[in-house]
Amino acid sequence: MITRLAVSGYRSLRDVRLSLGPLNVVTGANGTGKSSLYRALRLLAEIAQGRVIQSLAAEGGLPSTLWAGPETLSRTMKRGVHPVQGTTRSNRIALKLGFAGPDYGYAIDLGLPLPDATSLFTRDPEIKVESVWTGELLGRANAFAERRGPFVRVRDDGGQWREVYRSLSPADSMMTHGADPREALELLLLRDRMRDWRFYDQLRTDRDAPARRPQIGTRTPVLGGDGADLAAAIQTILEIGDHEALAATIDDAFPRARLEVSEADGYFELAMQQHGLLRPLKAAELSDGTLRYLLLVAALLSPRPPELMILNEPESSLHPDLLSPLARLIAGAATRSQIVVVSHADGLVSALRREADSREIVLEKELSETLVRDGECPSWNWPAR
Repeated sequence: MITRLAVSGYRSLRDVRLSLGPLNVVTGANGTGKSSLYRALRLLAEIAQGRVIQSLAAEGGLPSTLWAGPETLSRTMKRGVHPVQGTTRSNRIALKLGFAGPDYGYAIDLGLPLPDATSLFTRDPEIKVESVWTGELLGRANAFAERRGPFVRVRDDGGQWREVYRSLSPADSMMTHGADPREALELLLLRDRMRDWRFYDQLRTDRDAPARRPQIGTRTPVLGGDGADLAAAIQTILEIGDHEALAATIDDAFPRARLEVSEADGYFELAMQQHGLLRPLKAAELSDGTLRYLLLVAALLSPRPPELMILNEPESSLHPDLLSPLARLIAGAATRSQIVVVSHADGLVSALRREADSREIVLEKELSETLVRDGECPSWNWPAR
């Protein structure tokens, strides 16, 4: 489980450090940095997929994603005695991301490339430093893999450093290019764990949503990011998952309703039989809110629960009556996976507060900087360039 998350220099997250538990609820007013924190988690996952540079480029390049305020905010600036203004920079321009748990920690430092008049790829950030260590806090003796510029080294069984790369591209992470079952098994294991993180923020429920139409069905222990394989995911839960929990969850939200999956020539189609109706309603006939709830059910009752699942505004298009059943569903899933919920819906936040021992993280803004209200700030050490 991730117990510490650190972000520095990303949009409004000038320096944010969080303590995390099994179930975490990130909330706050609009514009306080919830989406930035969610995207920072996505960037960490993109590192393990080898796509972090492309993801930052899609956001406008590193200059567009960096903290736009001064390097430091003095007390007089915060009190309004002096205007907010730039100061002499003492540190290198950097976007830093990191997380840690009881077993492993990881951090990355991305910076600007050196000026090159012969290249047009001036918006591509460079990976300057990476480090992997044991335990929650990086120290002098517990790092076992590190990258500085093009050089990557790992500790062998005897505790001695061994160089495994001398010319790693600044666009490539050691998590993807240095993970090797013979040279760096721990890197390989950590990379695979990060690749297993799941993000749900693009579950489609519009009229043309793929989940509303029959789809080729294969065993689906993990719901796709857009929910197109909903019927197959529900059938997988019925056959190899917790079908009793599925039935109870549906009944909790829609009393005396049940789900049915039909198959024709390999195509699966979902329908819901509701109390009082003479026939089941196919997915194409369901309301946006009902379909979205079923998508969340398929994601949260996955027969292959991930170590970490992140839900971004899961309450979208849901009727207020569904927020309490959703909170119970999320609380149950948090016993199998670590979950981060990003939401600004008071109804869902309050329901989660009642249903589970959740960690509530309230974000707020001061001089455009994201701060954590009344939150403990865990210790954190960034690897030096």
